[in-house]
Amino acid sequence: MSLVDPPTRDCLAKADRVTGNWTFFRQWLKNPLAIAALSPSSRRLAREMIKQLPEHAGRVIELGGGTGVFTRALLDRGVLPGNLLVVELNEELHRLLQERFPGVKVVCGDAMELHDIIVRERFAEVGSVDAILSGLGLLSMSRGTQRRILSAAFSVLGPHGRFIQFTYGPASPVSRELLTELGLSVHRGGVAWRNVPPAAVYVYTRNRSTSIRAVRTHRR
Repeated sequence: MSLVDPPTRDCLAKADRVTGNWTFFRQWLKNPLAIAALSPSSRRLAREMIKQLPEHAGRVIELGGGTGVFTRALLDRGVLPGNLLVVELNEELHRLLQERFPGVKVVCGDAMELHDIIVRERFAEVGSVDAILSGLGLLSMSRGTQRRILSAAFSVLGPHGRFIQFTYGPASPVSRELLTELGLSVHRGGVAWRNVPPAAVYVYTRNRSTSIRAVRTHRR
């Protein structure tokens, strides 16, 4: 029996969302180019992202955890906290995620360094991750940055791993030329029409069995 009645739980959940939304918006004001949306993704979009997971997804990585909308959806889907790694570059959002999800490994780091992160954190064997959910703003990134992120992602994904990305644009945020260069295929999943703004979900997979090598980056 719960010690907190349903109305109280609902009020606490609402207050938690308000706090998260304000934190997210404040970080957007500080650096709008680094955070590609005015507000966190909706639960409707989270459902569309979760639908694209492999049926028996074990190890999962989330890139750009934000306020934890996708993180919560992954846990509700049945992903075990110990099998989930969340990477968030923004330090304040990283602290928020740590507070909200104490059982999940939350790392403050760069998606381009994902290969090194999972080795350092001993999260999984390289090439054994089943899926990566991305809340990154790929659409606003240069082709070179996209290449480094996707290369790092597919260096840790298994042979049938999926990179699941949402975008506010009318098409895949990754060009056909770059997909061909990296040996990747893409198909569109669902569309969250009631998200603000509406967002489409795209799923990227290998179209060949050879591994993509990680691109190591060095901070200056």
